[in-house]
Amino acid sequence: MALHYMTQDGLDKLKKELSDAIAQRPVISAQIAEARDKGDLSENAEYEAAREAQGLLELKISKLQDLVANTRVIDESQIGTEKVQMLNKVKVKNLATKQIMEFSLVGESEADFSAGKLAATTPIGRALMGHSKGEIVEAKVPSGVLKFEILDITL
Repeated sequence: MALHYMTQDGLDKLKKELSDAIAQRPVISAQIAEARDKGDLSENAEYEAAREAQGLLELKISKLQDLVANTRVIDESQIGTEKVQMLNKVKVKNLATKQIMEFSLVGESEADFSAGKLAATTPIGRALMGHSKGEIVEAKVPSGVLKFEILDITL
């Protein structure tokens, strides 16, 4: 699994999600035991549903454990504003539409476009990384190529 970069806050949320999922294990085990006590397992829909829920929970726990193990926390004190990097707030102008947008570049698991958090791994995020204020960058997106002017880089 690849490394994932995120803030300490993002990692803390991930760890809480993992502990909440682990806390569900006894609940599902109890549902399986209860369904098993009802008799014939070959025609027991409750038993099948509980077993399926257990499988999905174990898959979620496994994915979260891998994610937590492969996460690197970004030291926010080491972030500059000379060139675009993770956790920067970037103000850009779409040169085709003249629309001005501002967003923070974050790791995939913290991305929330409606909250202004763009994953650095998206085509636009990748295009902006490493560039400076005043530069024009091109992002190859499914609908074509978008050109952006970097107006500002802040923390």
